[in-house]
Amino acid sequence: MKKVAVSEIKDDLSKYLRLAEKEEIVITRHGKPAGVLIGFKSEDDWFDYRLENDPRFLQRIESARRSIKSGRGIRLEDIEE
Repeated sequence: MKKVAVSEIKDDLSKYLRLAEKEEIVITRHGKPAGVLIGFKSEDDWFDYRLENDPRFLQRIESARRSIKSGRGIRLEDIEE
């Protein structure tokens, strides 16, 4: 993870977007973390990011986990038969 001042980001944003494809860039303001620049190498990366941060998707995952813990889940082996 690289740290860069917001003034540097403003001067050369395209450079930092390319770097962000490889690693997250912590943007600092007055030496303190203010945000994170995350790049995407592909449309799939962008899709994955959106899915991983979608509250509706996360709620469905949590609901499924509760179902499994309470014994209401279906084993994969049972689905394939």
